[in-house]
Amino acid sequence: MSKGERVVENLNRGLHDVLVSDPRTVLIGEDLLDPYGGAFKASKGLSSKFPDRVLTTPLSEGAIVGLACGLAFCGDRPIVEIMFGDFMALAFDQVLNMASKSVTMYGRRVSLPMVIRCPTGGNRAYGPTHSQSLQKHFIGIPNLHLFELSAFHDSGRLLTQLLGLDHPCVLFEDKTLYGQRVHSGGEVDDLFSFEFLDSDAGIARVFSKDFTGASCVIIAPGGLAQRSLIAARRLFIDHEIECEVLVPSRLYPLDLAPMLSSLRSVEQVFLVEESVAGGTWGADVAQKIYEALWGELKNPIRSIHSRDSIIPSAAHLEKDVIVQADDIYETIMTAVLHA
Repeated sequence: MSKGERVVENLNRGLHDVLVSDPRTVLIGEDLLDPYGGAFKASKGLSSKFPDRVLTTPLSEGAIVGLACGLAFCGDRPIVEIMFGDFMALAFDQVLNMASKSVTMYGRRVSLPMVIRCPTGGNRAYGPTHSQSLQKHFIGIPNLHLFELSAFHDSGRLLTQLLGLDHPCVLFEDKTLYGQRVHSGGEVDDLFSFEFLDSDAGIARVFSKDFTGASCVIIAPGGLAQRSLIAARRLFIDHEIECEVLVPSRLYPLDLAPMLSSLRSVEQVFLVEESVAGGTWGADVAQKIYEALWGELKNPIRSIHSRDSIIPSAAHLEKDVIVQADDIYETIMTAVLHA
């Protein structure tokens, strides 16, 4: 990653690199061709450099993902761009009953390398059908691997990893990330540094150089990491409450082992996600933590979610629904005061 590079620039470079490295890789989706380059410009310039392998499609998410399945069956390595992650609902049958099942339902293992990219989440005032975080609806589907982009994880390395799994993968990309700067060299800002907990650089651990030992761990993927860091900074400066933030790139299935040393040494654990409560990724992670650390945890795990509401179009009302840094701060303050 280049220092100062924006996440969308890093993603664009990552897509370029995987197209260069393997001629079987194709990029398909709506409005990808130059000069438009996709709704969030992650694909800008790619159709000019790879005119035969960047394919624009009709407005049919079911058809796009179905086409990707066929390409993967035939030996290609498709990357699908869904214009807004909300529209994955229209492709759910292809994901659930075609892509994921095809890996193992034919009497032998079938290689099906494909990645479905989903710009997700709110805080952009796009309204109720263009702002949702639907990760929880894909948890627990056999053979389907879920990942989330962050400002800590290099897109090229992540895309290469996903295509190498030979499984269908969904990559969620919080839309608020695109304009943020990527973090590199172990430095975040004047207070926070980061390191990776595993050899695959899949879980970033963000901590302050001034910490004597964190009392709280926040697990927050993607765009929630920045909001968690804002809350952690305020907690540290105003109240000397020390928080680590763990940022996993893989959501499901999640390998908890690299996190355990951080989790077993703190008073409080918080899981942050932008979905509404009920049957969520955070609930799945909490269950894994309880199974691994039952009897060692000092307090119950707490989940922080968006409010149980559709997402309003008006920006000021949207912020009242979607998890913000203030919500994370207030939840942690309440938990610490009542511990």
